[in-house]
Amino acid sequence: MKKDLRADCHTIIAGNHEQSPAEHFYAMAKWCEEYQVKHDVYGDGELIGSFQQKVADLLGFEAGLFVITGTMTQATALELVCRKKRNPVVAMHESSHIYRFERQGYQLQNRFSILPLGDMFRPWTAKDLNAWPDEISAVLYELPMRELGGQLPSWDELNDIKAECEHRDIHLHMDGARLWECAAYYQKSYKEIATGFQSAYVSLYKGINGLGGSLLLGDKQFIEQASIWMKRQGGNVYHRTPYVVSAAMQFDQQLAKMPALFARTQQIYQILREFPQLAVSPYEPHANMLHLIVPLSVENAIELRDRVAEQKGIWLGHPQTTQHPDQSIFEWYVGDRLLNIADDQLREVLAYLANAEC
Repeated sequence: MKKDLRADCHTIIAGNHEQSPAEHFYAMAKWCEEYQVKHDVYGDGELIGSFQQKVADLLGFEAGLFVITGTMTQATALELVCRKKRNPVVAMHESSHIYRFERQGYQLQNRFSILPLGDMFRPWTAKDLNAWPDEISAVLYELPMRELGGQLPSWDELNDIKAECEHRDIHLHMDGARLWECAAYYQKSYKEIATGFQSAYVSLYKGINGLGGSLLLGDKQFIEQASIWMKRQGGNVYHRTPYVVSAAMQFDQQLAKMPALFARTQQIYQILREFPQLAVSPYEPHANMLHLIVPLSVENAIELRDRVAEQKGIWLGHPQTTQHPDQSIFEWYVGDRLLNIADDQLREVLAYLANAEC
């Protein structure tokens, strides 16, 4: 069996601190006892109902629906729009999760067709949307764009997209898997960001640190239809309680951290300027995440990562390929780990990457 180097490290760079199952379930049990939480039954319950509405209100939607996975959430939402408009054409950036990471389920299940929008390496704009003369039922916009290091459109660009979709009667759906991470950049409320979107998906485990699950937001009629279709797909889980409790008990706390995490990301960017051998994308932070570009092939980056883990007890992450064979990328989510790491220790880590010879 291959040794789990990450598990043996005392320092993990990216993300939030991970509780053990015992720690997490103990915290959930205490919270349930304090607030006298009762189980929902097939999604009907006081806690889940109030939490769904709380998030819907925060984003300015009429209603919300817990769904067990984001994969089920988004494909279903887009398919419902296509059914209503009797047109199976949707558009999105080619880095979108549906397009790249869901094993082409939308295509093999004949749910809809996808038109790719914009350039692969930047957020798409209203001009990119207008490059397609086709009649489009829905467009998906990921805020922020994970595969681009957390890039966001400017506020004006986002408003132009909203206006163009309204003008063309295109349903604008938000992939808000990391929505919580972009308010600090925009300096806008979540409701202001979501205004103009007809529906949205948000994750309950990425920035929120929950066990899993997602919420779909929209108007009441849309959410009622979505609820029926989730049942048709086997998403009618008997008790949602573990997922909802895990998210609800830390939701406000995690959102309150976001400004500090973004400020820390800005500080990290300043430290990165001390290492000209390294590059970062985006050039300036848009969210509390980044792509650190190192002058090593993926194979050499993995070798370095493992060596640092074994010798120093530090886990750098999972390197990814780039267009250049002698470069690779580490995706770093700036969570409480990087928030609390000392600057000098971070410089030590960056020096390993900048001065590596593999």
